[in-house]
Amino acid sequence: MPQETPRSRTEGSERALNEAYDTALLDLDGVVYAGGEAVPHAVASLEAASGRGAQDGRGTSAGRGTQGGRGMRLAYVTNNAARTPATVAAHLTRLGVPAEEADVITSAQAVARLIAEDPGVPEGARVLCVGGEGLRVALAERGLRVVESADDDPAAVVQGYGGPQMEWGALGEAALAVGRGVPWFASNTDLTIPSGRGIAPGNGAAVEVVRIATRWMRNPPEPRVAGKPLPPMHRETVIRTGARHPLVVGDRLDTDIEGAHAGGVDSLLVLTGVTDGHQLLAAPPAHRPTYVDRDLRGLLTGQPEVTGEAESGFRCGGWSATAGADALELDGDGDPLDGLRALCAAAWTAAGEGTCGLAADTALKRLGLAG
Repeated sequence: MPQETPRSRTEGSERALNEAYDTALLDLDGVVYAGGEAVPHAVASLEAASGRGAQDGRGTSAGRGTQGGRGMRLAYVTNNAARTPATVAAHLTRLGVPAEEADVITSAQAVARLIAEDPGVPEGARVLCVGGEGLRVALAERGLRVVESADDDPAAVVQGYGGPQMEWGALGEAALAVGRGVPWFASNTDLTIPSGRGIAPGNGAAVEVVRIATRWMRNPPEPRVAGKPLPPMHRETVIRTGARHPLVVGDRLDTDIEGAHAGGVDSLLVLTGVTDGHQLLAAPPAHRPTYVDRDLRGLLTGQPEVTGEAESGFRCGGWSATAGADALELDGDGDPLDGLRALCAAAWTAAGEGTCGLAADTALKRLGLAG
């Protein structure tokens, strides 16, 4: 369950995270790769965290994980329902990342289980599928039959990202079926996705099309959603990995970190993706990570403790941070990440259950983290 009191600071860990947790539940885009290429330090760090590498990239031994010295298990968890786990694993392998098909968990798998377990959907039922190969394969694995027309008597409608070539007519068929009262599901509702050319519409945008087209109904329906940050995705991941003490690793506060919070598990935010210092300091309780680090090398080390109180200032490493009347104030020197951790404590304590509105640009500029 999510913690009852708001997190007011990041936590410390004397043990390396790959020793303290049995499984890393890793987001992909912005964490492992970006634009199709591996994020710097990702390959070596994951090899070491899983026990396959000799060193962690910082010159210290690694791989003494919780699984009999073999290192932590690596699981790759993605909201993208377009690609099959086999395709994702092949991509990771080409990048040099240790991955097998069974290590990949997608929102397509999570929504397929959600549909198959729905009491109103008979075994082997027809499902009107608006999505790519990954979603179709996941439905077939659950014994569900894919159809493409509202006139094929579907027992459910499901939407998943199908790539930029998705046909407009497929959304029309989904809207017709939902308008007839057919149960509606979605792999995820991310409005946008990153691409090599910039930000593109995601599955959430396609879901909005069907939602708009069914507004005429007296009680317009809402889809049952499986992907991060909602519980079905976390459940699917735990079932498939057998994780007992997992650590969610991500770059997004509103999916990765919120999903960890909803599942009641710890999280590591890495600053290789979309989240910047301003967003982290303004994070509401459900978006506050357990740990923060630059990149995946953070799996291979302990995490420094933040000490102090609001009145005396929060300290981490050589830095001290306080919440002033109008701005967050920072003093000291040392590792910029320690300064960011101290600032988080000052900001989150000042915000309580809300968001911190204090100016932070001067403090973040001093750390070289202003964006």
